[in-house]
Amino acid sequence: MKILNRKIILAGLGLALLHLNASAIDSVSGEFASGNRSQFVRAGAQWNWDNQWYKSNGNFIGGYWDATLTQWRNNAYKGVEGDTQNITDIGITPVFRWQNDNRKGLYGEAAIGFHLFSHIYSNNNRQFSTAFQFGDHLGVGYVFDSGWDVALKVQHFSNGAIKHPNPGANLAVIKVGHSF
Repeated sequence: MKILNRKIILAGLGLALLHLNASAIDSVSGEFASGNRSQFVRAGAQWNWDNQWYKSNGNFIGGYWDATLTQWRNNAYKGVEGDTQNITDIGITPVFRWQNDNRKGLYGEAAIGFHLFSHIYSNNNRQFSTAFQFGDHLGVGYVFDSGWDVALKVQHFSNGAIKHPNPGANLAVIKVGHSF
C-alpha cells in the first residue's frame, strides 16, 4: 500500500509539472534555509497566475506556481549530534502574493504546498512518520526594477496529522530570484 500511495503522489506531481512545462517559466529562484539543526538549498522555477484578486489602490493579490528541488542536510540524525542525513525533496506549491500592480517593490506572500522527501526526516529528536509533507510558508520580499527578487520566509513542514508522530520542523529561508 505504501508503494502504491507513493506512486500516486509521484504521478500527481509529474502531471502537475508537465502542465507547468507547457508554458514559459516566469522566474527562477535559489534559496538557503536553516533551522532545527538542518539546512537546505533549493532551486525553483515559477509560473505566474493571470488572476488578480482584490485590486485596490495599485495593489492586488495574485500568485504563482513554485516547482522546487531541494537538498537537505540534517546534522543530528536520529538525535545524535554530528551524525548526518541527506534528503532530496521535490515540491509543488501554489503561492498567494500581495503585490503592486507592476509586480515590483515590496510584497507579502503565503503558501501551502506538497513535498515528497526521498527519506523520512529524523533529526534533532524529531522523527517524521511519512515522506510526504505539506510545506507552508509566510514571507516578505522586494522585487527590484531589474527583476531581482530578495525575500525572507519562515517555512514549516508537517504531514498535516496524516500519521503520527508529526512534530514538524521550522526553518528560516533566504530567497534570491530573478524574473524574465
